[in-house]
Amino acid sequence: MTDDLTTRIEAIANAYEDIRLTAQQVVVSNQPLIEEIFISMISGGHLLIEGVPGTAKTTVCKIVARLIGYDFRRVQGAVDIQPADIIGVRIYDRNKSEFVLQKGPIFTNFLMIDEMNRLTPKTQSALLEAMGERQATIDGTTYALPDSYFVIATQNPHEAEGTFPLIEAQCDRFMFSSVLTHLDGESELEVLRRERAGELDWKVYRDRVAPVLSPEAVRAMAATAREVRVDEAALGYMRDLVLATRSHGDVRLGASSRASIALLRGSRVRAALNGRDYVIPDDARALALPALRHRILLTREAAITGVTPERVIAEIVESVGVS
Repeated sequence: MTDDLTTRIEAIANAYEDIRLTAQQVVVSNQPLIEEIFISMISGGHLLIEGVPGTAKTTVCKIVARLIGYDFRRVQGAVDIQPADIIGVRIYDRNKSEFVLQKGPIFTNFLMIDEMNRLTPKTQSALLEAMGERQATIDGTTYALPDSYFVIATQNPHEAEGTFPLIEAQCDRFMFSSVLTHLDGESELEVLRRERAGELDWKVYRDRVAPVLSPEAVRAMAATAREVRVDEAALGYMRDLVLATRSHGDVRLGASSRASIALLRGSRVRAALNGRDYVIPDDARALALPALRHRILLTREAAITGVTPERVIAEIVESVGVS
């Protein structure tokens, strides 16, 4: 590892540690989520979060956006939201005698879509173009989105009324997926202690915290991560993890090649977070669950008997060895 690359990788590891420790001042638990957000962001991917209300999803996103100096916008999913409400619309300006673009919230660095499954399929499709191609089409004209662009979408899996479940192709566009549950007893008590001490007030926290990174720094880190070495053994392990999802008896639709790419890109960033310029199989193993969970469909028999994607992936990680 050259001295220059060593310095740049150390900068990534130090920046992440600063963000993790600073976020910990407000966020109780949820440390894996912060890591997945950071890895997704540096890798140029997007994140899907499933969880019940009140698990600090929005708070975590606002904290990370603040620490990285991103322009943050949030959209609350609802059935009456149209694509134009999110991507924008061209309106006629009488003073200029021409149509001008009134940009929607999608034109930002960090977009959070709360309860994405409450959006209609038409609106969901408009978001997919932005996520996949970093652009939005309005009245036949294509507009580029900011270079640093990151989307987090959430959905509540326990509600079905008034929702439009994301289809497989839409879920596949997300690099990782996370599942948040209620806190355990000790963590719940810590929330109460911090609330008693006035430490959970977002406005107070926002005013005393300065950004650790900038969008330009994130782009530089992404370029550094692409220099992290990945040997054939690590590539073979990633391939075998994905192939195992396609042959597992409880799975009717295995992970796509996007899962392989997610494992590769994410493993490079995770290696950098740990101060390494090379990927080891443990990097892919640690990311197998968030990279594969939303990309496999179980057979009906497996679902009826209580088999979960998490259980299937655990079995795969346990059985697949490094060749």
